[in-house]
Amino acid sequence: MYIVLMAGGTGTRFWPRSRKSYPKQLLNIIGSRSMLQLTFDRIKNMTSADRILIITNEEQKSIIKKQLPEIPAINIISEPMGRNTAPCIGLAATIIKKVQNKNEIMVVLPADHLIGDAASFIKTIRAGVEYIDSNNCLLTLGVTPNYPETGYGYIQTADQISNLHGMDIYKVKTFAEKPNKETAERFLKSGDFFWNSGMFIWKVDQILNEIDEYIPELSEDLLLIENSYGKPEYNKTLKDVYSRTKAISIDYGVMENAKDVCVIKANFQWNDLGSWEAVYNISPKDKNGNVVDSKQSVLINAQNNYLYSSKKLIAAIDVENLVVVEMDDAILICKKDKSQDVKSIVDYIERKDMDEYL
Repeated sequence: MYIVLMAGGTGTRFWPRSRKSYPKQLLNIIGSRSMLQLTFDRIKNMTSADRILIITNEEQKSIIKKQLPEIPAINIISEPMGRNTAPCIGLAATIIKKVQNKNEIMVVLPADHLIGDAASFIKTIRAGVEYIDSNNCLLTLGVTPNYPETGYGYIQTADQISNLHGMDIYKVKTFAEKPNKETAERFLKSGDFFWNSGMFIWKVDQILNEIDEYIPELSEDLLLIENSYGKPEYNKTLKDVYSRTKAISIDYGVMENAKDVCVIKANFQWNDLGSWEAVYNISPKDKNGNVVDSKQSVLINAQNNYLYSSKKLIAAIDVENLVVVEMDDAILICKKDKSQDVKSIVDYIERKDMDEYL
């Protein structure tokens, strides 16, 4: 079994702490370990370090080496540029096929999700691996929703097809994009929808076959990468391929089209921490509902705020439901329920060529 950690994202919703060279997964947003380190801590006993691949980019590679010295350097793989999850997963599958074999089981995990119950997580992954070992299916992990979240995609289930070590496995009926509030409430009431966690288990040859079926142009490019891997021309081939490869998610490109897709019910606490409000929701709060991450603070009649400063004293009077994040070169101030929109600030900064703030 190989475990692939996708760690190349830019985490724009966590600006100004998250930057291109130091994105969300490399930050210690919760506790003293980075999100990537916390993810590694959960899975490090499930397989050997030489069977853990980290897909990232050149800008972040050296930091990942420092954060995870246990991982062999050859297993930290740089994409020349971000092209969403389908090329990322295809690249990892191609390399595993080349160095191991095409029948290897592959567990794919984002590097920046928060999981509250590591034991339940490991139990779910092990059950999924056992199921895939004897079944040809693209398996995804579906998290039981407990409120009508509009920031996640959803998976609708069909018939239950297995129960393995107490873990229910269902056929997938359909995938749903991030819904509005009314639709999310309907999903929750129906009882047959899971949150789409973006975690997957499958055999290497099956995912490559599905990519060949539904994204044939990517499959052709992956074959070029496979043929050049380990040779002097590999880096040039990889760069050439990525320069023309379309950005496409594995959900949109493969999962929504494939016929043999199933979902295992995950009961562990899960949060993809997609905004500062999400961090606020899971963080310890003072008696007035404030989350304060700074060396010193003075709060007068302040309620339900998320306040972060890297070095400075934070002082607040008569404010509520705000996010304030202070860095040396930038300060973010927004309403807490608008923190999903921080990406629009990053988009604006990019359009104005203010790269020093990215």
